Order: sequence, then C-alpha cells, then structure tokens
Amino acid sequence: MGLSREFAFFLLLYLIQGASTSFVRLTDNGYEDILIAIDPGVPEDVKIIEQIKEMVTTASTYLFEATQKRFFFKNVSILIPESWKSDPQYRRPKYESYTHADVLVAPPAFPGNDEPYTRQFTECEKRAEHIHLTPDFILGRKHSEYGPSGRLFVHEWAHLRWGVFDEYNEDQPFYAAASKKIEATRCSTGISGINRVHSCQGGSCVYKRCRKDSTTNLYEKDCQFFPDKDQSEKASIMFMQSIDSVTEFCNEKNHNREAPSLQNTKCGYRSVWEVISSSEDFINSTPMGALPPPPAFSLLRISGRTVCLVLDTSGSMSWERRLERMNQAAKYFLLQVVEDGSWVGMVRFDSDAYITHKLTQINGNTERDKLIASLPSVSMGGTSICSGIRSAFQVFEEQKPIDGSEIVLLTDGEDPTASSCLNEVENSGVIIHFIALGPNFEKAVIQMNNITGGKYLYASDKAQNNGLIDAFGSLTSENVGVTQKSIQLESKGVTLSESLWMNDTVVMDSTVGKDTFFLITWNQQLPNIFLWDPKGTPITNFTVDHTSNMAYITIPGTAQVGNWAYNLGAKAKGEILTITVTSRAANSSVAPITVNAKMNKDTSSFPSPMIVYAEVLQGFVPILGANVTAIIESNSGNIEYLELLDNGAGADLFKDDGVYSRYFTAYSESGTYNLKVWAHGGATSARRSSRHALNRAAYIPGWVVDGEIQGNAPRPEVNEDTLAILENFSRTASGGAFEVSQVPPLPLPDKYPPSQITDLHATLNGSEISLTWTAPGDDYDIGKVQQYFIRMSENLTELRDNFDGALQVNTTALLPNEANSKETFTFKPENISEENATYIFIAIKSVDKSNLQSSLSNIAQVALFVPQADGSPGENPSPSPDGGHKSGVNISTVVLSVVLPVIAVCIIVSAIICVLKRRSSRRHTTAF
Repeated sequence: MGLSREFAFFLLLYLIQGASTSFVRLTDNGYEDILIAIDPGVPEDVKIIEQIKEMVTTASTYLFEATQKRFFFKNVSILIPESWKSDPQYRRPKYESYTHADVLVAPPAFPGNDEPYTRQFTECEKRAEHIHLTPDFILGRKHSEYGPSGRLFVHEWAHLRWGVFDEYNEDQPFYAAASKKIEATRCSTGISGINRVHSCQGGSCVYKRCRKDSTTNLYEKDCQFFPDKDQSEKASIMFMQSIDSVTEFCNEKNHNREAPSLQNTKCGYRSVWEVISSSEDFINSTPMGALPPPPAFSLLRISGRTVCLVLDTSGSMSWERRLERMNQAAKYFLLQVVEDGSWVGMVRFDSDAYITHKLTQINGNTERDKLIASLPSVSMGGTSICSGIRSAFQVFEEQKPIDGSEIVLLTDGEDPTASSCLNEVENSGVIIHFIALGPNFEKAVIQMNNITGGKYLYASDKAQNNGLIDAFGSLTSENVGVTQKSIQLESKGVTLSESLWMNDTVVMDSTVGKDTFFLITWNQQLPNIFLWDPKGTPITNFTVDHTSNMAYITIPGTAQVGNWAYNLGAKAKGEILTITVTSRAANSSVAPITVNAKMNKDTSSFPSPMIVYAEVLQGFVPILGANVTAIIESNSGNIEYLELLDNGAGADLFKDDGVYSRYFTAYSESGTYNLKVWAHGGATSARRSSRHALNRAAYIPGWVVDGEIQGNAPRPEVNEDTLAILENFSRTASGGAFEVSQVPPLPLPDKYPPSQITDLHATLNGSEISLTWTAPGDDYDIGKVQQYFIRMSENLTELRDNFDGALQVNTTALLPNEANSKETFTFKPENISEENATYIFIAIKSVDKSNLQSSLSNIAQVALFVPQADGSPGENPSPSPDGGHKSGVNISTVVLSVVLPVIAVCIIVSAIICVLKRRSSRRHTTAF
C-alpha cells in the first residue's frame, strides 16, 4: 500500500509540474485557448471587440512569417465584463476568468500613459504573466507612437510565451561600440537613423545635435534615436517591430552582442531566435507547408457567481478540531468573503453525500445566516469525494448552464475512488477550488483542481497558523473588480504559554475601510477582547459563537484611517488565539493596495530551489519600498519566514518593479507546503515613480523622412502629485499550495550553490577598473559566499563560453559580504594579449564553503577608447536634422571637436593599453 501511494504521489507531481494560470496550448502549429479579457473597469464599447479580432488576425500572419512558418493563432476567447449588455452571440465562460487572462485590456496605470507592456518578472525562457493593452491602444489612438497593433502584439507575445526581452534599453539608450563610435542600443545594427535632442522653449521646438556627457562619454540624457522611415533591414521585432521592413527576430548571425539590451543581459547574450529555437514550442513543431487559417473567436460574457461548498464530514474530521475549524472558516467565507449577488449552495459528504442547502442568492445577512445554520455539526463515516462532487452538480442543475460554477471542496482524508469522477469533472465546465486539510488528504483531487483552473490551498492541523481561514479568505470572485473584493489586512495566530496576552495593532489605510471585519478564534475559552479605533474609542458588541469558538464584528460605514489597537487576553495557558481582519475598498473609483503571491512552479524535488514572488500594487501601479515577508508552512505545520526583496539581484529579475522575490530552499520534509505573504508599507514606501513599465514595445519618438524628423507628441510623463509617499498600510495574502518531493532527512546536505550575480557593473577610473555588484549567498541568496573568482578577456564570447580559460584577477583581498549587500572591488588590469584591444569584458563566479560554484554572472565591459560623437557638440540647433551622422550608416565626413578633458582621457586610456601589452604565453597568470 505504501509503495503504490508513493508511486501515485510521484505520478501526480509529473502530471501537474509546470502548471500555469494560462490555458494556452500549441496544437498543430496553432496556439489555442488564448484568453483576452476586457477589465470590468473598461466602459462598454463594442468596437473594442472588433479591434481585438483585427489585431489578432493581422498578428497571426505576421507571427507565421516571423517564425519561419511555424506558429500562428488558432483560436481566441474574448472575456467581456458582466456590466456590458448581453448579446445572443455571447456565451457563458467555463474555466475562463481574469486570473487566467493571457491579455488584459484595461485602463492605464496613469491617465494618458497607454504604453503596451508585458508583466514579466521570471527569468529568460520562462513564460511571463500577461500582456496589458489599454482601450485607447486597441481602438487605434496610439498607433503613431507604437506602430500597428498586430505587429506590436507579436512583440508582446514573444515576451509572454518565450520569455525573451527587449533589444532596446531606455536606461542605457547608447553605448560605445567596437567601431569606436557611439551607437544606439538596438538589434540589428543595420537599423539606421539619427540621434537628436527634441527641445522646446516658448512654444518653439527644434531638434538639436546630441552633446556628450563628460562623465559617461556617451550622449546626454535627453538624446533619442530617430529611425529612418525607409529601411531595408529585417530585424528585429524585439527592437522596433513598427519599422515596415522588420519582419524577423534577431538571430545568431545578425544579433548585436555589444549592445546593453535586456535581451543580452537577461539571456546570456543569446539572440531572440536562439531562445525561441530552444523552446518546447519550437522543438515540438515543424514548418507548415501551407498558409494557416485565420483565428477563430469566441465571445464570453461574465455571469453572476455561483458557488457550492462541498465539505468533508467523515470520521477523520473529528481529529485535531478539524470540523470546528472548518466551520469557523466556512462561516467567515459566508459572512465576509463571498460577494453580494452570488448564488451559494452547500453539500456535506462522508461515505455518501447530502445537499444541506440549495442555491440561494445572497442579498443580505438573512441569506448568509440561513447558509451558516446549514453548516455540519457531526463527523462520522468514510470519505466519498465523488459523491460530494456529483451532489454539487445536482445543486447547480437548478441554474443551467452550469458552466463557470465553482465548487469549494474541502477534505482531509484519502479516497481511492476519487479518480473515478475525473472525466465528469473535466467535461462539466465547473471550476474546483481544493482546500486540503492535514497531511493525509487525497492527492488525486489536485489533478481535478489543475484541469479546471481552480485554486489549490493547504492548511495544516496547527490552528495557530490560521491556514484554514486564510484559505477560505482567498476565495474571492475572480471575475469582479478589485474594489469589490474582500482584502485581508491581518492574519495572525499564537499559542500563549508565558504571557496570556496577544497585543498588536492593525493598520487601516485610506484605500480600504468599507465593510471592515474583525474575527477572533480560540481553542478553549472565550478570551477577553479589547479593540480601539485610531481615536481611542473602544469597540464593543462582538457577536460571539460559542459553538464554533469565534467572535466577530463588522465596523459600520467606513472604518477610520490609522492604527486599530487590540488586546486579546487568554484565560488558560496553552490557549491558541487567532485574529483575522478584512476590509473592502473605501471608494469604488480608487483602487486599493493589494498583494498577490505565488511560487514559480507548483512542484519541486530536492535539491531544486523554488522562487517566491509577491506583487504589491495599487491598481496597475507597483508599490516600491515595502517590507514583504513570505511565511511558508510545511506539511506538518513547521514555519519558515523569508524576507522578500525588490533589489534586482538573486531571484529578483528587476529592481524597483514592485515584485518582491527570493529563493526558497529551506525544505524540512517532503509533501505539501503553503505560502502566505505579509506586506507592510511605511514612511519609505511610495508608488511607482515616473519610470515607465518594463518589457514593452518601444515608444517611437518620430521618424526620419527625406532627411527631416517627423516627430510624435512627447510621451506623457507621470504627474508627480500622484507619487507621494504612501501612508502606512498592511496586507496579507495566500499564495496557494505547492508540492516538494525527495527531501532527505535533516540536516539537509549542501546542494545549493550561490545565486548568479546579475547586476555586475564596471567603470574605468584612471588606470583602474571599479566593479560593483550585489552579493549572492552561500545557498543562492541566503548566507555568505566563500570566495569570488573574477576573470576578464578582450573577447566576450570566449569569456562566456570558456570562463575558466580566461585571465584571472587577484581577489585575495576581496572578503565577501552577507547576501544582498553591495560589493565593490577595484583592480588594475594586466596581461591582456591583444595590442589593439578596445574592450575589457569582465565576469564573476562565486563559490560557497562546499565548493559549489554559481552560474556565470552577467558580463560587464569597459571601453578602452573615447567613442566618437555624431558631430560638433557646439553646433547651433537646427529645426531639421540634415547633415548629421546616422547610426548604422557610414558617413564620409565626421567633424570632431577635441577638448582638453578628452585629451586627458585619451592619455589615460593609452597608458592602460600600454600596460596591457603582454606576451600571450602569460595569458593565464594572475592580474594585480
């Protein structure tokens, strides 16, 4: 029995590994089940639907040619808000919801800022989250700035599906090329254009030649690259797909490895086509011999929520107060979480199943109280999960069609017959959310959950971890706007031994406060409960449910902004107390601050690490500077706390993007783990600054036509008034459950190397090179490494592909700091063999105490020359750009102005080149 159970568990891991919120699949070269969702906040306009169809249809043809006749878009569903008028051609969704959207058509983060982008915070080659397009972009009002929508959709699809990155870089728009000229960051270098500053004063605007920055020796901050309208170059789509001639991705032959593009830094200097060619999509497909059909579209309109609680009342539910705790959590769901207007039913099951409440529409407290009265009070008998599910189907039959209805299934026991209804579940169109209670739940149910796209949640038998209440609290509707959802502000529990008091405060910020709910639970006796609002007024009149050991109160109106203090006094040692606080948006027109948490995958096996992600947002605006902690509970209830960081190092892909990340390696046992995230913001937290969204199609400042710039309107900047420091806030969020296998007995052997360094930066200071980077840890981004190996070369590819054969830098004086600290190191380069070297390329590997090595860092470079600019920086401004150098185009005359600072730099660089001349036989000696 044990062997077969273990086999079933590993089979389950195989079946669900790599599961994603997306339903997209590739069948016979065509992408199926793409979901484009129109956000509830978008006003009704049926033209949006027609424009989406046109965009995807033209994109399909463009994608087919760009991928050498491999891929096209086969069928697409468009999800329409419930607030839009019904139409006979609209169908009810099945599993489709906003959670599963591949493309979100939604208002911009800031008014007028309609840049299309892809929410992408996972590493190269990994699928991104979703594409964000605004209604104004879909309706064609922004095409002059971003190009035709079909071409742009392919650019963003490459981000989403294949995990590639942009081949421009607004943080580093220019670089010193090997040609010893300043070049625009782009791929390929065959894209031609000119570099200019657009300057306006007193209503008059001109285009000036770009001046050099004396610090960087590159162009000044406001310099922009204006591409020629008439081009012949075909690559690349990830640079500027809006150029008419561009129909390809950069490949190994034409890829620009010199440019500081995100594609280079995030994908190891591989071209976009190399990354796509290594994807499963590419490996599992062959070019088509005929043209593909146009995409087929389905129109789905959101309907009201219908949900049935399917609750286990078998004999094992009498253990560890499981029935009582289930009723506490279910009551919390019915009182506070499920939205008004929803239809709710209830089923309980043991060896058989019983409908305890038919579908009832919730219009107020009366319906909620009737449902609560139907919660089970006795546990006995065996476990028949399929009986419970089939009874829920009967409940839904009252409202046909049942497509998109939800089952909330809670069970704690094994059921060898659970797989017998798998086909019924798959064909039903019903979504199953699975709450697993305790360590011995039926693993086969996870497969049902995965097929239907529901949530998978876990709660251990340790009540102080508040897992069951968190699980039910996360089951808000996936198809309503965020201002309608219940948001968890606090979730905390404790076993009181020394002190009998649980004292703290809950922060109420101005974005929430409506329908605020305080819930207290206990194990033995009703505690003394004291609650004060921010003005010090005591809050009384809690409703006490002695049967379920819980007390609760809803604050009338809008709760006051500030700190709500509570003191909970236990009456016996060993008491377990929990507190949960939820609220809703204070204003339907102001998005509340939210936290979304997830793991990078659903399953792992030792020693493979996992990554925790938490997004902190207000609407679509990332929140920076928050304190974010992951709370990870193992199968048996052990807790690990992990500080998440938004520092662009280790597991965190981009600094200051509002995504907080960290590696998780502290496995304590095989089995199921549960993720919860806590976020707090104070005086150091602010909304996203004027930095534009990452991973988006390039904004086109204008085109060069017949030697003159035809400029677009400047890109809107964010109003600084909207970027004020935020008030204090606190949030908690469930990130669901995940499975870990093959964990050996503790203590774990050291199998974790240091994390890859991803932010290595090099600068030339006189005759020395200064390096900076963020320190990795002994185990990925935890602890301290033992040693750094720094090597350099004048050839980027050789350094990347043969790091151990490159020239080593002496690092004996470099003592590593703790993970996530800032490291600095300065050295004088020697022993470069090439006399005509133009660059030094530098990379790092780190080693831990077990001699495990990290992956190769990103490659930093320093130029051993002063790059030439387009022309004289002192030239008078001209309203037209004729006569200037075009990036990527040879010119016959270049006017250079040599000034004293440049002469000084040239002398320094010449001195370095002289020092670097050494015999090649000393290539592998140490540099000092």
